[in-house]
Amino acid sequence: MDTKDILKKVRKIEIKTRRLSDHIFSGEYHTSFKGRGMTFAEVRQYQFGDDVRAIDWNVTARYNEPYIKVFEEERELTMMLMVDVSGSESFGTQNAFKKDIVTEIAATMAFSATTNNDKIGLILFSDQVELYIPPKKGKSHVLRIIRELVDFEPKSKKTDLSVALKFLSGVQKKKAIVFLISDFMSADFEHTLKIAAKKHDVTGIRVYDQREEQMPNIGLVNMLDAETGENLLVNTGSKAVRVQYEKYYAERVRYFLDTFSRCGAGAVSTRTDESYVTKLLGYFKSR
Repeated sequence: MDTKDILKKVRKIEIKTRRLSDHIFSGEYHTSFKGRGMTFAEVRQYQFGDDVRAIDWNVTARYNEPYIKVFEEERELTMMLMVDVSGSESFGTQNAFKKDIVTEIAATMAFSATTNNDKIGLILFSDQVELYIPPKKGKSHVLRIIRELVDFEPKSKKTDLSVALKFLSGVQKKKAIVFLISDFMSADFEHTLKIAAKKHDVTGIRVYDQREEQMPNIGLVNMLDAETGENLLVNTGSKAVRVQYEKYYAERVRYFLDTFSRCGAGAVSTRTDESYVTKLLGYFKSR
């Protein structure tokens, strides 16, 4: 993809996700993810209905009439986007590839954070950390993140979520809002997730395609493993093969849901042909 095509795609994603962020997500994001606490803003005269516990007795004594302390939320937060760029993200049979939906979700979250004046960082990972962009503020920073999501070519096609989670714990010392976006066709990440979730507010967003849930009966098919590059001749006409595949897939989904639940992290699943807007809004409102 040349520079002109990249910029055109970035602009298209910006227009779509910025609109979603401005009109739908920013308010829900602000409500769902709180700041670090309340800080003193000012004092003002007491009004009927104010909490008497907020009275500033020193100022009240000085002016001989009641004044209260006014606090505001210390809002500034840091969002870390952790995005799976392994080979399996290039799969899709409906409206879009998984990686296209992943990019849109990440961009929408980034613009929501920008609207709330929060910092945004990015970790792209496969079975290694492919790219790390430290958290910063601003539209130009978000557009750089989108450019990387659109055009980045990973060195590896394999997946290891533990590597990415361990890296997060090493580079992000202060509490952050973390969105881990992947198809989660990986296991053995509970230990590193538990460590990360103790420090950060972690949400896993699983993006999948409906054709991954069940193997169709279409006879002998030559299949390519997107992560290992291995070619396999699969007899999809065999019921035993189809059942075994469905069992394997169901186990991966169950591991994702159970692990995030045990670690105290949030979990959302959205299919490539569904509205991720509806899924994410439902999740935000349930927090």
